[in-house]
Amino acid sequence: MSPHTPAADRTPVTGRTADDDTRQPGMADVARLAGVSAQTVSRALAGHPHVRQSTRAKVLAAVEELGYRRNNAARMLSSGRSRTIGVVTLRTTFYSRANLLFGIEAAAREAGYAVSTATSASLDTAAIEDALSRLAEQDVEGVVLSVPLVHVSPGIERLTRSVPTVTVDGSRTAATEIVAVDQTLAARLATRHLIELGHETVWHVAGPREWLDAAGRRTGWRDTLEEAGRSVPPVLEGDWTPASGYRNGLVLGRIPDVTAVFVASDEMAFGVIRALHETGRRVPRDISVVGVDDIALAEYCSPSLTTVAQPFAEMGALAVARLLRHIADPDAAPEPASVEPVLVVRASTAPVEGPAQGPAKRRS
Repeated sequence: MSPHTPAADRTPVTGRTADDDTRQPGMADVARLAGVSAQTVSRALAGHPHVRQSTRAKVLAAVEELGYRRNNAARMLSSGRSRTIGVVTLRTTFYSRANLLFGIEAAAREAGYAVSTATSASLDTAAIEDALSRLAEQDVEGVVLSVPLVHVSPGIERLTRSVPTVTVDGSRTAATEIVAVDQTLAARLATRHLIELGHETVWHVAGPREWLDAAGRRTGWRDTLEEAGRSVPPVLEGDWTPASGYRNGLVLGRIPDVTAVFVASDEMAFGVIRALHETGRRVPRDISVVGVDDIALAEYCSPSLTTVAQPFAEMGALAVARLLRHIADPDAAPEPASVEPVLVVRASTAPVEGPAQGPAKRRS
């Protein structure tokens, strides 16, 4: 400013500029006015024990002057808590992930918590570490880890020890609690259902090997066939997408002896059924198909899909309940919680047709 500028035209030196009047103040404005970093502002508002009282007072004064989230800041300062939980999930459009997140958000909201989501681009430990770190920097009170941990790195172990964490994909670290569906039982229900309909054996379109859910379903399918004294066909590999189900369905449709297929997800099962139609194999008259998940579209495909239901919303609510308990008592011993899947029988499965049986009766 020039020393000759008239006093009336001078802008007061505060934490705000003339341009700031057009927007709501942010954390950077508070940090600038208080003379601290944005991270320090975040820690001060969250009641972090390592923030000096004099620094906290400067932050509070800046919050008051700027009107920055005045009520929320006061609540955080008085309680010392952010009232926010984090969720790490895979960057995907799969219905199951979205439905689980819906259950988590609904349960958290009911408990008075906000949810902050960090997506991981892959199952690589570095990507998961990065997502966990982003949530830790936001001072979340706890984390729901909704990705399968194929490998656990020292960084993941450290982060899950520093922040209460619940996993919902069957994997765990030394400090996490588990909320999971019994995937082995899911496969047993599907395979046993097909055997009881008279099928000599059951083929399997599996999910990716690196997913623990897929591994559990593969094990349950194989064990059920072996216990029943049935032959175990070679596994067909999928990647959870309808396209991979379609590719495998084209293979199955050209094998005359195939009469029953257990598919590791509903979305892959849709692809299998389309391919079977295209190869001239009728479902369920020629081939019965069972999926897993019971997503909303399962009831409306043609024919409607027999599947093993996973209660995603219930899992999300249970994960939040376990996490809040863990937040309240971090020293409590982790206790895994298992949710039982349920077989939902629809029109895509039927008894095997044979000379002695006559035409099979379809389910409605």
